[in-house]
Amino acid sequence: MSNLIFPTDKGLYCQVADVYVDPWRAVDRAIITHAHSDHARWGSAQYLCAAPGEKVLQYRLGETARIESMPYGQSFEINGVKISLHPAGHILGSAQARFEYKGEVWVVSGDYKLNPDSTCEPFEPVKCDTFITESTFGLPIYKWPEREELFAEINAWWSKNKSEGRNSLILCYALGKAQRILSGLDMSIGPVYTHGAVEVLNEVYRQSGQNLAKTTRIQQDVKPELGSMILAPPSVQNSPWQRKLQPVAVAFASGWMQVRGIRRRRSYDKGFILSDHCDWNSLLTAVKLSEASNVLVTHGYSDIFSKYLKTEMGIESSILSTHYVGELVSEQEEGVEVQE
Repeated sequence: MSNLIFPTDKGLYCQVADVYVDPWRAVDRAIITHAHSDHARWGSAQYLCAAPGEKVLQYRLGETARIESMPYGQSFEINGVKISLHPAGHILGSAQARFEYKGEVWVVSGDYKLNPDSTCEPFEPVKCDTFITESTFGLPIYKWPEREELFAEINAWWSKNKSEGRNSLILCYALGKAQRILSGLDMSIGPVYTHGAVEVLNEVYRQSGQNLAKTTRIQQDVKPELGSMILAPPSVQNSPWQRKLQPVAVAFASGWMQVRGIRRRRSYDKGFILSDHCDWNSLLTAVKLSEASNVLVTHGYSDIFSKYLKTEMGIESSILSTHYVGELVSEQEEGVEVQE
């Protein structure tokens, strides 16, 4: 097996093509798997992403960032390396980067999930020799509920809060998770309001062709109607912004809500098990579908997951050190300002 892609002090690097994937320092040419800040960092000379995520990435990196995009499945060649992008199912525009050189195929999956999500293209299995995978929730205890079950629980909680004269606040990542939650809400229960950090990304999703339900940004002169659903980033917890929503029940949507102790320690009224990453079974399924004989494991429970692949599945596997963080257990979301 060659060393077609390897980590450097700037990021994952394909030396033959002289291109980086999700570099954590500025480079000349960067392929970006998706627009979360641990994978899409400002400062590189040129960026390439999947076409559905171009507007999101432009918003996150700023107007001056030079971004090109290409449709899923379309390929191009650099120095004999054939490169293409394929749906990862993580958020809008998320992609796996496929590299083929001298008959050998490598896939950098970025962040991904197999669970259905109407706000992005579904994960596409890509057969390869070497599969680079995350392992954010790479423990058997993590198992996500079915979509119908999850949203029935969310809508029932909202309806109950409304009947008791309270607003419902769900803390969630502004990019990806907020839009996914919105797609499953029962809009007959009441209106949906948003924090500015969520609303601006809702608009980018709409501009990208996503048919999101109507939402209203909370501002000084715009207060939520009692009994409303409100979507906001985790960073607003216990802030003056949140206190203005009283009376309010507060929930946190994350894969970490599988662990009840985390919810109790952080004083949420409710925890919804919702992640834009794979659970344990989905990680194993993705590896099997890739048919890879070599699996490199990045952020998360990488040591445990890699060991399982070797000892229980007979797949050659090792840990690949990166700067990616996956889904944060902290209340603080990546770079979101609380004040408006």
